[in-house]
Amino acid sequence: MTSSPSAERSTRVSVLLPCRNAAEHLSAALGSLFAQTWSDLEIIAVDDASTDATSAILSAWSARDSRLCVVRGEGRGIVAALGEAVARARGELLARMDADDVAEPERLAHQVATLDHDPALAGCGTGVRYFPRDTLTDGALRYEAWLNSLTSPEAVRRDRFVECPIAHPTLLLRRSALDAVGGYRDPGWPEDYDLVLRLLAAGHRLTNLPEPLLHWRDRPDRLSRTDSRYSEDAFRRCKLHHLRPLLSGRAGVVVWGGGPVGKAFARGLQEQGATVRAFVDLDPRKIGQRVYGAPVVAPDQINDYRGAFALAAVAGPEARGEIRASLTGAGWIEESDFIAVA
Repeated sequence: MTSSPSAERSTRVSVLLPCRNAAEHLSAALGSLFAQTWSDLEIIAVDDASTDATSAILSAWSARDSRLCVVRGEGRGIVAALGEAVARARGELLARMDADDVAEPERLAHQVATLDHDPALAGCGTGVRYFPRDTLTDGALRYEAWLNSLTSPEAVRRDRFVECPIAHPTLLLRRSALDAVGGYRDPGWPEDYDLVLRLLAAGHRLTNLPEPLLHWRDRPDRLSRTDSRYSEDAFRRCKLHHLRPLLSGRAGVVVWGGGPVGKAFARGLQEQGATVRAFVDLDPRKIGQRVYGAPVVAPDQINDYRGAFALAAVAGPEARGEIRASLTGAGWIEESDFIAVA
């Protein structure tokens, strides 16, 4: 059974809200959406075969506000649910939201204004604030700080292979851009990161608003912690897949960073048939050794490998910045000759 808003009423923003056994926090999420100062919206909630009170909660809310469209899904997972939501959506702008998060009242208004001000933007996310704060790990806090620093299209594009540079539950995207890249898909790695990388590869511009306009719930049973599609290995496979076009026509790859990050990317590239020409490392004890058949060289030897594509493959932002500065100082151009990965 599906309930839908009146077909006679137009809407500009469609919120895509997949729900599965979301009863515990769903009312808080819906309440924050109906409290938006931007009221020209519809909410497409796909109940993906929930076995808790999700269905009853959605029915009660839809009886109160006709802007909520409830779609009964078949339990095929988040990508299928998103596809169903997109198919039902009538808005020219598509907003994402998770059923356990809370949006600030000005979230959509600020995002719509941003896209209206800059027609060249395909979409924008916002800053985030994880909660509850007392259970957060240092890694989550570092990711939050990094994500909230990406407040220009250039920064989003530059760091796209570090981690997903847009928090998916904050995304507001022009429907035309989603359609142009083929919509959501399930390639066996994170569907949100895959979408962002396809959008950027196609030349679409994305940015983040600096304000933390979404409270992003951190919980142990999040898909990102329980589903193999969101594992560290799956993220790396996604990055490697989307990196390959950058390597086309280049004389192999140089990996700047001989630690776990660099070695993992080197292994993945070799498995895909790429040639790793060298590793660059600062540790004089490592220089002259060989890793996976490639020599370890000093930074001042980087220009011996002109024609190769370089990866700045380190985990920390400070080390990443130092490598960027060294490569740029040696005449290498970011994106054309090298990219940062983590």
